[in-house]
Amino acid sequence: MKCPYCSSDNTRVIDSRPADDNNAIRRRRLCDDCGKRFTTYEKVETIPLIVIKKDDNREQYDRSKVEAGILRACHKRPVSAGQISQLVNTVEVDIFNREEKEISSSEIGEIVMNRLQELDPVAYVRFASVYREFKDVNTFMDEIKKILDK
Repeated sequence: MKCPYCSSDNTRVIDSRPADDNNAIRRRRLCDDCGKRFTTYEKVETIPLIVIKKDDNREQYDRSKVEAGILRACHKRPVSAGQISQLVNTVEVDIFNREEKEISSSEIGEIVMNRLQELDPVAYVRFASVYREFKDVNTFMDEIKKILDK
């Protein structure tokens, strides 16, 4: 592992521990040349997952797109960065536990909505309004009534 400060290859691990609910390993490293410490994360590489879009195009799964959608829905809501990160991790675990090579974007959207509904109802409605493409106020109100009935 190269040191991010001096680019030396002379680094060593000084501490390892599980991270992200045992889905990764956090390693604390020390550069023997410059003496600086840095952290790396080791994660199992999964088989590439293909997402089938609404227009039937296919593209490789991109975690940042799921994260960006959730961030937009949670904008100015009392949801911490840690909660968002945990939500993205949970959604990803749900997706990859299906053990399928392809998944539709609509299935991903449903998984995100189910998880968002548990976390923050307002963020859920925001995400649903974009995802389900609410056409008018009545559709929006119907979704809110479903939440209130629960």
